[in-house]
Amino acid sequence: MIGMIAKNTRVVVLTGAGISAESGIRTFRASDGLWEEHRIEDVATPQGWRANPQLVWSFYQQRRRQLLEVEPNPGHVALAELERYLDDFLLVTQNVDDLHERAGSNNLIHMHGELEKLRCEDCGHIEAMMDEEYLTDEFVACTNCGSRVRPHIVWFGEAPFQMRQIENAVHQCDLFIAIGTSGHVYPASKYLHDANMSGARTLCINLEPPENIQFFDEFFQGKSGELLPELVEQWINDSTVE
Repeated sequence: MIGMIAKNTRVVVLTGAGISAESGIRTFRASDGLWEEHRIEDVATPQGWRANPQLVWSFYQQRRRQLLEVEPNPGHVALAELERYLDDFLLVTQNVDDLHERAGSNNLIHMHGELEKLRCEDCGHIEAMMDEEYLTDEFVACTNCGSRVRPHIVWFGEAPFQMRQIENAVHQCDLFIAIGTSGHVYPASKYLHDANMSGARTLCINLEPPENIQFFDEFFQGKSGELLPELVEQWINDSTVE
């Protein structure tokens, strides 16, 4: 059992859909293969965007509107507290919502993109959706060149963002924590293997045992919003070192 974590411990945290689901964000891995009544191929692939950009745009605009209805949960807040305590901390999220930022996290990589950002199809310019006037079902023009923008989201078949930075951090970390992840989405699923090969201690918090549970040193089953605040308090203040 991990006791107090020293301030100079190098920690990498990977979060998945589970931590956001506790705040009310709907996930797409339903048993029927549909994502809010749409096939994944139709709304989350480059091919879907080319075939019906209006459908894809409207789909993501609805998801952005959903962000106005949810708030960070205690799990998000606890991770921000852990970051403030540590000297070397990186939070890698597979989620595209902004709940980590709203909870106070700063050293953060969205490997699958961000709902609140748009990317120009022509010049590649990335800009934030600054306010609710951007939540129109009409396409938004790039402020740099005037061309059409697309959601700044990594769709199926596209490469995740900042892979080299993430991999370097995982290879150098002392403690790797996975939260709310299924354990089978590549390339995020390989970070556990990389951390183990580098000699890091590995820990998982999830509502259900992940597919790769046997490769973790410790597993805590339950909601991250209930478990993380207590664990972070222990890691920061416990006088009993592992």
